[in-house]
Amino acid sequence: MIDIIRNSIPNLFTLANLFFGFLSVMNSAEGDYKNAAILILIGMMLDSMDGRIARMLRADSELGKELDSLADIVTFGVAPAMMAYYSYFSSFGVIGMAVAGLFPLFGAYRLARFNINAVKSSLKYFTGVPITAAGGLLTLLTLFQLKMPGFMFVVAFFLLCILMVSTLKIPSLKEIPLPKYGIIITLFLGYAIYIVFKKEQHRFPYFIYVAIPLYIAFIGYQLIREKRKQTQK
Repeated sequence: MIDIIRNSIPNLFTLANLFFGFLSVMNSAEGDYKNAAILILIGMMLDSMDGRIARMLRADSELGKELDSLADIVTFGVAPAMMAYYSYFSSFGVIGMAVAGLFPLFGAYRLARFNINAVKSSLKYFTGVPITAAGGLLTLLTLFQLKMPGFMFVVAFFLLCILMVSTLKIPSLKEIPLPKYGIIITLFLGYAIYIVFKKEQHRFPYFIYVAIPLYIAFIGYQLIREKRKQTQK
């Protein structure tokens, strides 16, 4: 029974990631892009935690890996694309719908390629931009696209699609004792903290008040744990 619970904990984090991606889509459909972005942020936090928690609990499994890919395509593929569609591409009708749909398609291909090459790939780099990083960047761009020319947003959108399926070598930073995609998550955290304390607290999901302290505590624990490991060597 204990083993079943232990093995289920990382999967619960992954499923929570998927659920927040779904909630983000719902908020985008209602035109609440800031909330949609906050929910994707929480999904990024959960995505950066599930694998490490699985290794800590020695609960790695093939089921967990498959769940992670399915959650990623929703939270970092479909959800950011929906934000981009409702906030910009919807004004172009069917063409805008087709263009926005390219992002999860490229992301799905990138994930499938990663899954079949995971054993062969180096720990030092990713081949192509990971969908989590691309989805996070697209979300940030969507939030600020009203402050930039439309063509720049479109160019950035297509560039992210191409970078996901490219053969460009991206440093994985896996040897650094911080959760993956730390730079993008840090940018998101800064943005989230800013809007939470900008007298707009009532507009944002209460999850953020729990998620940010827990995530900072998790990062702190990871740093302490890594330092202890190095001391014991």
